[in-house]
Amino acid sequence: MTRIIALAAAAAACLIGQAAFAHAFLDRASPPVGSEVSGSPPALSLTYTEAVEPFFSTIKVTDANGGRVDDGKPAPQDDGRILSVKLKPLPPGEYHVEWHVTSVDTHKTEGHFTFTVKP
Repeated sequence: MTRIIALAAAAAACLIGQAAFAHAFLDRASPPVGSEVSGSPPALSLTYTEAVEPFFSTIKVTDANGGRVDDGKPAPQDDGRILSVKLKPLPPGEYHVEWHVTSVDTHKTEGHFTFTVKP
């Protein structure tokens, strides 16, 4: 019986530890990571595994020459799990997305990816 209690306590400690070290990781993107899309998307939406603080989060979208093509600040949706930023009209080419977010538990994550607009 003592062993069962000890195992249960260890399992609970692991679960609590995982929750304490949670981070907001990129779950999906629209346009999708590495995708080729037909036509200029009006916005870029990034969905995270947990809510993020929009005030401390950024999304930068650039063209092949490094010029900014995002238009405005990211707007939160779905209780902060989604950040969406408007895009300027995009001609055909490859675009680079760089994101930095701070989750509601103050952990920071970042990443980058590309997508291509087809002619």
